[in-house]
Amino acid sequence: MQSAMIVPPAQLRFHVKHRPGADGPRAIGGLTGACLALCAVLSACSSPEDIADKTGVTATATAAASGSTASATAASAGADGVNFEDNAEQDNRTREFAYAWPAAASAIPALAQYLTTERDAAVAEQKTEWAGMLAEAGIVDCGSCYNISFSKEWKVVANLPRFLSLSADMYFYSGGAHGNSGFDALVWDREAGAAIDPKAMFRSEAALQDALGSAWCKALKAEKQERMGDDFSDDGFFPCPPIADLTLLVGSSNKQRFNRIGLIAAPYVAGSYAEGPYEVTLPVTPAVFKAVKPEYKTAFAAGT
Repeated sequence: MQSAMIVPPAQLRFHVKHRPGADGPRAIGGLTGACLALCAVLSACSSPEDIADKTGVTATATAAASGSTASATAASAGADGVNFEDNAEQDNRTREFAYAWPAAASAIPALAQYLTTERDAAVAEQKTEWAGMLAEAGIVDCGSCYNISFSKEWKVVANLPRFLSLSADMYFYSGGAHGNSGFDALVWDREAGAAIDPKAMFRSEAALQDALGSAWCKALKAEKQERMGDDFSDDGFFPCPPIADLTLLVGSSNKQRFNRIGLIAAPYVAGSYAEGPYEVTLPVTPAVFKAVKPEYKTAFAAGT
C-alpha cells in the first residue's frame, strides 16, 4: 500500500498507549507486518457502500462436507464505522481475523474502498497461509503452532479540512509463546483523492532525522528511565533507532493544521518485547517545518 500506519486524549500525547505483550488490542495476530504494508489489489469482498447500507451485523456460517471446518464472517457498519471479522476453526485449530476503521474513513468513499482492498488482500493471504499450515499439521506435534490470527484497527489522529490523518494498531500471532504488535499510518488527501505515507510529506529521511532525531532520542531515554526504573541501562544493546524505523503520525490540536508529530517504536525496535512499544509526541518546530515538502507547507504550523 502507499501508506505504510487516537483521537487526542489529553495534552501532547495524542496516540493511545498500547499495552505490552499479549495484552494488545485483541491479543491476537497472524500475518507479518510486511504483508500488510504491501497489500495489493485482490478480489473484491463486500464494498463499503454495500456494508454501509446495512445496520447491525450480517453473519454467515458454513461447514465443509467433512464437517470438520467451520467459518464465520461478520461485518457491522454504522455511526461507529466498519468492524469486520472472519474466523474459522478446524480440528481445534483456529484462524482469527479482524479489521476495523472509523466513521470518518467510511465518510470518504474512495478511502473506504482503499481500506476494503487492503482488508480483502490481508484476509485472503491469511487464509492461504493457514491452509498451508494445516496441510503440514501432521508433521509437527504442536497444536498451537497451527493457530493464526491478525487484527488491525484504524483510528483518527486528526481530521483537517483537507487531510484525514489515521493510525492503526495491529497485532499478529502465528503460533509460539506470544504474538507481537505493530503500527501503521496514512494521511488521506481529499483534494488529490489519494493516500499518503505521512513520511512522504517531508523532503527526505535525512531531513526528518535532522529535524526530529535529537528530540526523539532524548524523549525515548526519558521514557525508558521512567518505565524501567532501576533496571534501566544505557548499554547500547538497544540504541536509539532512527526516525526511518518508526511509525510517524501527523496530529493537530486545532483541527486546522498539523502542529505535532507522533513517533512510535514497535516492540524490538527500541527495546525488548517485555518493554512494549514506545510512543513520543513532539511539536512541529521551525526545523520540522523546514523539512516539510513545499506542497504540504500550508498544512503545517508551529506547535507547542
